[in-house]
Amino acid sequence: MRTFACGVCRRLIFFENTACLSCGAALGFDWATRELLTAPGGPRCANAELAGCNGLAGAPGELCAACLLTRTRPADDDAEGLAAFRVAEAAKRRLVFELGELGLPVESWRERDGGLAFDLLSSARSPVTTGHASGVVTLDLAESDDAHRERMREELGEPYRTVLGHLRHEVGHYYWTVLAPDEPRRERSRALFGDERADYAAALERHYADGPPPDWGERHVSAYATMHPAEDWAETFAHYLHIRDTLQTAAAHRVRVLGPQAVVERRPAPELASVPREGRETFDELLADWLPLTYALNALNRSMGRDDLYPFVIAPPVVDKLALVHELVAEV
Repeated sequence: MRTFACGVCRRLIFFENTACLSCGAALGFDWATRELLTAPGGPRCANAELAGCNGLAGAPGELCAACLLTRTRPADDDAEGLAAFRVAEAAKRRLVFELGELGLPVESWRERDGGLAFDLLSSARSPVTTGHASGVVTLDLAESDDAHRERMREELGEPYRTVLGHLRHEVGHYYWTVLAPDEPRRERSRALFGDERADYAAALERHYADGPPPDWGERHVSAYATMHPAEDWAETFAHYLHIRDTLQTAAAHRVRVLGPQAVVERRPAPELASVPREGRETFDELLADWLPLTYALNALNRSMGRDDLYPFVIAPPVVDKLALVHELVAEV
């Protein structure tokens, strides 16, 4: 995420803000330019109150470009569902911002059949399965509840589970057809991920019956990625978004990691230094910034008595998969 400055007092403002916390100037996010505007002249999104959206709309009473992607939400009389919807929409806005920053096309379900849509539904009233089908990303809003999400994370043995992570994973399925629309690019993907045409139902049954192979970490970014090639792709795509967004945030805040003092004092350790910046061209360059940054972030989290912020180990085959995602994003 880039940083933004108030147009009145020049103080730091954040992507989610509706007003400057220093001078009180009104703020509005312009999706056309992906800029947070001070004293915007345009009308607010119709979801300003309902979802806490600070986006600008084309006309009074209309939704902003990000909110237009949502196809279904909880009913007006579902107070609990609407509270969870507000949390999910905040994560979705950040996702849509990052997709734009990466130059990925975002074609809405309102524009074409199979376009991107979000069904944000509460399982408190009827069963909901988080997933993706034909451009529609469905999210069970129970994931917006911290206690539920943590319970599921522990039950499934996951090191990481967030609303934003769910959305990044599911949108990865959508971008498979966008990033690999032809056979040459699909064959490049199949060489690393496997054949996405393999029987999904059989793979799902096998995964939940037998679990992941014991050596899954040597080839996959997560245990769930072992279930099916399509899930391996989606997990890797989501991980790529984790990396790009965090590196952009670090660069925007001018975060620098020079390497741990005890090591650097004894020998040069350039591989432990990180200077995130915009405009990296290769995935190797991104990775060279990413790994030292994660070492420092994990150490800081431990100082607060928290688990590692980045509880992953990227094996060489996973690096190859991430590099392919990077190449395909650049090509599109």
